[in-house]
Amino acid sequence: MERLPAYERDPYLVSLATRVVDAGEDNRGFWVVLEDTVFYPEGGGQPADRGTVAGVEVLDVQKVQGAIRHYLAAPLAPGPVTLSLDWERRFDHMQQHTGQHLLSAVAEDRFGWKTTAFHLGREVCDVELAVPSLSPEELDALEEAVAAEIRKARAVRIHRVAPEQLASLPSLRSRGLPAGHQGPVRLVEIEGVDLATCGGTHLANTAEIEALGLLHTEPMRGGTRVYFAAGCRLRRRLHAHEARNAALRTLLGASDQELVPALQEKLSQLAELGRQLRRTQEAWAELLGRELARQAGPLASWHGQGVELPFLQAVAKAFLGSCPGGVLLATSEGGNSGFFLLAGQRPDLPALGKTVAEVLGGRGGGTGATYQGKCPSLAQRQRALERLQEMLANPA
Repeated sequence: MERLPAYERDPYLVSLATRVVDAGEDNRGFWVVLEDTVFYPEGGGQPADRGTVAGVEVLDVQKVQGAIRHYLAAPLAPGPVTLSLDWERRFDHMQQHTGQHLLSAVAEDRFGWKTTAFHLGREVCDVELAVPSLSPEELDALEEAVAAEIRKARAVRIHRVAPEQLASLPSLRSRGLPAGHQGPVRLVEIEGVDLATCGGTHLANTAEIEALGLLHTEPMRGGTRVYFAAGCRLRRRLHAHEARNAALRTLLGASDQELVPALQEKLSQLAELGRQLRRTQEAWAELLGRELARQAGPLASWHGQGVELPFLQAVAKAFLGSCPGGVLLATSEGGNSGFFLLAGQRPDLPALGKTVAEVLGGRGGGTGATYQGKCPSLAQRQRALERLQEMLANPA
């Protein structure tokens, strides 16, 4: 009988002395094949383990052509090595994956919601349930039913059976075997609750899941995707939420229960301030445009900081309304770029605008009485004004 890798024999094993038996490089990077390994290769919805081989970082673990390739940050030659597993990552995966088995079993057996997909993500996990939608009350009932099974500290066991035995296991949950699978089939049993085909690493007891929280849902392919987190991951999320709440309490001067109303009030105040600012800018643009129209000469100019094209357009409209025959160059600078707008009721305005764009090193366009654009800098603004004055004084 083929000897199982160490991660299957004992998923709690964190270090191992073994040997590199093959090494090479492919499009993923440097790889080694080991005589034995504690590193789980990606598969079945569970990400690959991390850690070190002889002190060299493990970047990925994949099954390739029947061998487990450990992709490393640097090459290693064949010979003796010591493996060190990133236990925090492994235990997290064991908590999430065992939690998923329990969640799926309870969802199907107690509520009739069959799991059609599973994803173990970096921050949260999700299962897709064959139910069009779930109410908050249904989610609460599902979460409580899972919590009850966690508290019962049910044993989790691994079995291997011949493929022909699967038909004699009516309670077996399976989405089918991988293409080309040969040999015994690995089953994960949660005592009294679930029996499912799975190749992942799992806890020895449901009590080690600690807790499982259902976070939120979204519709997906006619079913419902349910996001969840378990164990240490759930506690980390709780701590992060508490830290955010503490910061919000300080910023808003409100208790936890008053945070949402307090924030809504602040947002309403900001919206009103925004409306007041727009009205003020509109009035300013109108007054500024009229004032610029009073400037002597054929060309008026204005330069501002931190205003964008809509403001310049409003200034130009007021300018042309008071001085139909005039020409205005309005510019604004902010961040790493500048805006320019040329206004005038003249047939040669496009030619004038292109000249301004070229001098400023920018791009623009327009029709009618305005030509506008953007440039990386307004360092050549004075030169652009001089060219406009020359062109206006000496029309082609």
